[in-house]
Amino acid sequence: MRPAILLFAKAPVPGRVKTRLLDRLDPAAAARFHAACVSDLLEALTASPLGADVELYCDTSTDAWARFRVATRLQVPGDLGARMLAALEEALGRGRPRVLVLGSDVPDLPAAHLEELLGNNADVVLGPTEDGGYYAIACSRIDPRMFDGVEWSSGRELGQTIAACRRCGLSVAVGPEWYDIDTPDDLARLGRSPGLRAHTWDWFLRHAPGLLQDPGGA
Repeated sequence: MRPAILLFAKAPVPGRVKTRLLDRLDPAAAARFHAACVSDLLEALTASPLGADVELYCDTSTDAWARFRVATRLQVPGDLGARMLAALEEALGRGRPRVLVLGSDVPDLPAAHLEELLGNNADVVLGPTEDGGYYAIACSRIDPRMFDGVEWSSGRELGQTIAACRRCGLSVAVGPEWYDIDTPDDLARLGRSPGLRAHTWDWFLRHAPGLLQDPGGA
């Protein structure tokens, strides 16, 4: 079987997504931004030559991305570690040789970063973010304790996950760094990104054209 990329996303419900952007955006605009990020990632992943199947894992049922022909599954209840562990276990149990869980806050992530994570032979490969977390984790082997002690949303997730995996006897590697979109400053940075994709570009034109590097260049 081919590797799998599991894209984790929340249903785009106003007030429940991108809450750290609500100082800059109203809830409806923030929800549309999240929907645009997921759409860009799904479009890029399904068109890429990575040789991996794409599945969408949502926190609750939604038809927001029904136009994309990918398998859609529900995340299990629990914290992020429990949800990722269950998804990894299920996909590896179906015979996938490597499974990558990807967050939805990196809409301009280069495909080469995912290629590097999928191509590494370590049991666990992490794609670090600049704030101390990680945008993706790729695994060929897992352990039920691999997220023990990880403090989510703390800025210490990367180091704590590396330590927990090593305690389980898993080999660990770290891939290329990227940034995720959590704050208004991150949003402004995305507007300047040369890798900005179609759905987020359209969102900026509608909701925040002043943050685009070249609003007239579409």
